[in-house]
Amino acid sequence: MEGMTSYQSGGGRNTDLQKYSHSIGSNIQKISQNVKSMQQLVNQLGTDQDNQQLRTQLHQVQRYTGGLAKDTTVELRTFKSLPVPPGQDSRTWQMQAERLTREFTQALNEFQNTQRQAASKEKEALKKARADSDAQFFEDSRGSGALVDLGETEQKGRSQQSQIQQQMEQEQEMVALQERESQIRQLESDIMDVNQIFKDLATMVHEQGEIVDSIEANVEAAQVHVSQASTQLSQARSYQNKARRKKICIIGIVLVVLTIIILIIVLSSKN
Repeated sequence: MEGMTSYQSGGGRNTDLQKYSHSIGSNIQKISQNVKSMQQLVNQLGTDQDNQQLRTQLHQVQRYTGGLAKDTTVELRTFKSLPVPPGQDSRTWQMQAERLTREFTQALNEFQNTQRQAASKEKEALKKARADSDAQFFEDSRGSGALVDLGETEQKGRSQQSQIQQQMEQEQEMVALQERESQIRQLESDIMDVNQIFKDLATMVHEQGEIVDSIEANVEAAQVHVSQASTQLSQARSYQNKARRKKICIIGIVLVVLTIIILIIVLSSKN
């Protein structure tokens, strides 16, 4: 909060650029850290350490990181749209935007790769869990049938209790499997969200590229104008020099003519 207050107190465009740059960089670091935590959890999927608590933790970190990635995309777009204050070097902020975009893209790639690994492992674990559940159900059905065939009252009572307990356990397993299926579908949906973020980034890079091209075109045009102006100045100097030489020549001719006329007058007066 103190950092935000100090940023807002300035109220200038340069402050906004610094604020968004710092926030985006911080988000990228958080995403990278979360990806490392996710990778550790993913490595435990399908092992003896795999349980519902681990999967819940994985999905919580994954959802939070996905939301953080969406927020970062919005902030990056805002950051790129901010005008550079007068007196600031626009290319410096442009390079900063390119660096943040590159680092964000790399973090997203690692995030999505981890998402896909998690989805693949969870699908395999779910398939195995379903197979084990079906096999257990088949064995329990055979066992309960054998007890009924004995025809003894006490064994029938135990069999009924066992069947009720088995049904409850099977229902719990079914609910757990359905929950895992729901988590996998959500994970796949989150992977598609990251794909959309990649598309947004590509659009931003394309738009930024057009802006850069426009800036470069303006610079080239300015250079052409400067070159043309230099040429015109050179031509003007040349014209001035030629005009000066003409004036000198005319003055010289006039002086020569005047000298001749004076000589003629002088000689005429003597005669």
